[in-house]
Amino acid sequence: MDKAKQKRLEAAGWKVGTVQDFLELSPEESLLIDIRARLALVLSERRKAQSLTQAELARRIRSSQSRVAKMEAADGSVSLDLLVRSLLALGTTRKELAAAIAGK
Repeated sequence: MDKAKQKRLEAAGWKVGTVQDFLELSPEESLLIDIRARLALVLSERRKAQSLTQAELARRIRSSQSRVAKMEAADGSVSLDLLVRSLLALGTTRKELAAAIAGK
């Protein structure tokens, strides 16, 4: 957000801050959310690059299409284990997985 807009909002009584501040997240919680979001994005990109539907990926990992949709949406109810297992099922290497977690 540009500084002028921030000043206008604050002058109108709005409080401007980060999501971390608003949700009162610890640095560790914020990092975990970031990692989950990165893994979800890579999962979606890899699935689409392989021209797989969510249902096809679900069959491959013995899950449901709705679960794959939740994984790709970085839903908190999905375990990191399932996200990682799904990425490995799509052929993701350890190096690629590490790069995704690191945000590279």
